[in-house]
Amino acid sequence: MRKKRIVIALGHDALGTTLPEQKSATKRTAKAVVDFIKDDYQVVISHSNGPQVGMIHTAMAEFCRIYPEYTATPMSVCSAMSQGYIGYDLQNAIRTELLGRGIYKPVSTILTQVCVDPYDDAFYHPTKEIGRVMTEGEAEAEEKKGNHVVPVQNGYRRIVAAPKPADIVEIDAIRALLDADQVVIACGGGGIPVLAQGHKLKGASAVIEKDTAAGKLADMVDADRLVILTGVEKVCLNFGTGQEVPLNEMTTAQARDYIEEGQFGEGTMLPKIEAAIDFIGNSAVRSVLIARLAPSGEEIKGIGGTLVHK
Repeated sequence: MRKKRIVIALGHDALGTTLPEQKSATKRTAKAVVDFIKDDYQVVISHSNGPQVGMIHTAMAEFCRIYPEYTATPMSVCSAMSQGYIGYDLQNAIRTELLGRGIYKPVSTILTQVCVDPYDDAFYHPTKEIGRVMTEGEAEAEEKKGNHVVPVQNGYRRIVAAPKPADIVEIDAIRALLDADQVVIACGGGGIPVLAQGHKLKGASAVIEKDTAAGKLADMVDADRLVILTGVEKVCLNFGTGQEVPLNEMTTAQARDYIEEGQFGEGTMLPKIEAAIDFIGNSAVRSVLIARLAPSGEEIKGIGGTLVHK
């Protein structure tokens, strides 16, 4: 009989922002991950990369500004770099925690490409801010390259599209490692967005919403549960107001109604709820837990958080 399979989507709080923060945060996160492995779950981990990819993009852009003879680094390459160095810290932290509990199980990071539709509406309405704050002159130079910019406090920032994930290129490798009962880290930062052009894959100037990609990953590995770790303990109605109502659970039908009411913020809770609805679909077995990782790395198997089900 197949073991239960779970996808854990790590948010910003589970990783930190700076290199020292990430080292410390991944140790705490590893405790929660290994709690599932100890109970005989097959585990796939995806993660955010916002601060990390922003740091890489800014550093590479600044390098090319100082040394113009070097080629600018595409967004897709920055995403690949972030997958590598976040995966490095995560897999080592999880390996250390596993061995500390007397469990031998390989942990692997898969550099993951995610196909997007070139005709996705998101490409016509880019919204994701990336990189450093620019001057007006620098912003004009970006626009001449064909990039989009938006005014922000103290200057301008580049914006890119956030298309939906259509397919995961390395899904067969991910499934093979899971079938071999190994721990897999995949689709970091939503995956490296690529466009299929015949037999070739071309990096897209875009950012895939990490929670949407985690839902796609969970669906394609036929997971029993998707756990989305975030910065709040529960999903709330009327969030941030005096009438805030935390939810212990909700059905997908209720979730759709709450979306219609505008209960969930764009770029914050809404992508998590949409990922939950898409992953569960019509299944009476699948479920999604949206929760906050306890500061001590305590177990999160249904304790606290908001459970979403059909």
